[in-house]
Amino acid sequence: MALVSLRPLRSRDFALIWSAALVSNVGSWMQTVALGIVVYARTGQPGWTGLVAAAAFVPIGLLAPVGGALADRLDRRRWLMVTTTAELAFAALLAVLAATGHDSPVLLVSLAFMGGASAAIGFPAYQAIVPDLVPPEDLLGAVSLSSAQFNLGRVIGPALAGVALLGHDYGLVFGINAASFGAVLGALALVRLPPPVTSGRDAQRLTSRLADGVASARSEAGCRAAIGLIGVVALTASPFIALVPAMSGVLDAAGHGHRPFSIPESTALFVTVQGIGAVVGALALPVLAQRVGRRRVLVSSLFLLPLVLAAYGVAPDLWSALIVFLAVGGVYIAVLSGLNTVVQLRAPATSRGRVLGIYMMALGILYPAGAVIQGAVADRVGVRAVTVAGAAVLAAALTVMILLRPAVLTALDDRPAGVTPDRPPRERRGIGGPIDPADEVA
Repeated sequence: MALVSLRPLRSRDFALIWSAALVSNVGSWMQTVALGIVVYARTGQPGWTGLVAAAAFVPIGLLAPVGGALADRLDRRRWLMVTTTAELAFAALLAVLAATGHDSPVLLVSLAFMGGASAAIGFPAYQAIVPDLVPPEDLLGAVSLSSAQFNLGRVIGPALAGVALLGHDYGLVFGINAASFGAVLGALALVRLPPPVTSGRDAQRLTSRLADGVASARSEAGCRAAIGLIGVVALTASPFIALVPAMSGVLDAAGHGHRPFSIPESTALFVTVQGIGAVVGALALPVLAQRVGRRRVLVSSLFLLPLVLAAYGVAPDLWSALIVFLAVGGVYIAVLSGLNTVVQLRAPATSRGRVLGIYMMALGILYPAGAVIQGAVADRVGVRAVTVAGAAVLAAALTVMILLRPAVLTALDDRPAGVTPDRPPRERRGIGGPIDPADEVA
């Protein structure tokens, strides 16, 4: 049964893209770590480290819908090659600046933003091609494996960056990241995708296409539910990621007369443990979905998330918090992968990129907003209290939803039999008619 999690890798094109993305993610995490260190080394101000991290993340919230609209208009494979080339160029420029000593904080933040912008307008195309790389019954496994490789990158990348930076050669790390994008370009050159699904509205202006994407997301119950839920989770639960350094500082000294680790060391422990939990959770998700059903696993994960977050918030010391954090990583990735799969399964093929862009925008805007709000509250009441409070608000929101709006959770299931993403519900499949791919998904 464990092989169910790896079954998507039997598809040659998915295996190529997945392997290349893993190489690229390792390089990207190496660069993320190096950027934070070099900016702090140049300024001595923690604010600059936060700024360079935000510069790479904020474009997701701002530009993902634009990337989604372009993904529905252009050849997705070629568009991904263009955006990946741009990411390679910005990483190479970082390497040159670092090697020549011209890596001022302003330039580093600017290049981090431009690299993040390139990724943001390309990522919806990457997500939109996944259903074309695997059979429908392997889609959840493919999404889960994509989450696993991202978190493997988070585990491996910082460790390799630490080794590479023993000689304080930041240019080397940025150069490795630039080279890692070559793996993605090579994989994209080898895969073959079906021709883009077009509609009669392809000549519309960008603003009209974005408006159509919003209308498409609102009209499909599953997409509407997944986007709403990811917004609630991003605002209430996701900020635990941004608050890890603060929690590390609190827990590192708890129950001890001395600090066994520095705050950077304990933060690295938490990041690594969360990554391991996420990898394990991503691999277990398809197996659980096959046994008990995809929607049941997703709904259970949604209700389990506030419980494990609250347990993390009240953990008495560093070691018990690390154990709980392993579970947090697994449950959190189950929620993200599950909601993402709902959108990929239920979004109309002609607007899948735009709907995914809106989904990413919800996460990209509300997660930073939640992090800022919870960080400010934590300054007054403490990071433990704000983590438990965020978990309690999420639990309350889910409880109200299941009591007053149960249809929201019901909509997370597969589409009704005979209803394809581009066909109205009233059109039912006749004898000998086409099979709806979603009917075959567990």
